[in-house]
Amino acid sequence: MPMSIDAIFLDKRSLLISHIHRLVGSRQVAEELAHESYLRVAKVLRDRPIEHVQAFLFQTARNLAVDHLRRERTRRAVEVSGADDNSLSDVPDGAVSTEQKVIDGERLRLFEKALSNLPERAQQAVILNRLHDWSYPRIAAHLGVSANTVYGDIRDALAYCLDALSERELP
Repeated sequence: MPMSIDAIFLDKRSLLISHIHRLVGSRQVAEELAHESYLRVAKVLRDRPIEHVQAFLFQTARNLAVDHLRRERTRRAVEVSGADDNSLSDVPDGAVSTEQKVIDGERLRLFEKALSNLPERAQQAVILNRLHDWSYPRIAAHLGVSANTVYGDIRDALAYCLDALSERELP
């Protein structure tokens, strides 16, 4: 009988943390990423079986470490040190302009129109996946098709919608 994610995590925790620590350079961050890896793998296992759970755990940890390093690099690139109150008042407030709201509304209208031109199954698959965050296997079970069919439907539907949006060339 294969080991559970709990048993694997407990057995390989030190090795996993050491592996992540070498990548990120911080023991505390490594422990946090190891825990996050465990949670993510446990969540995936609730939806579908994984043949090599330990390898999946280590790959998930590595991916999270790489993501962490990218975020840190980006943060350092945009972070301003020694900023005073006057320089902070020059930072835009992030509010969306009226023009951008109109453009976004038009894009949404075009996307909805393109989506409505697709077969019903493809529409449902996109909506369940993108709006309701359903997994492909869950959508497949709901629609009575294979997960590969769901993947193909979503891929083709999004490509079709993207083409429809690009034809209008909105800024």
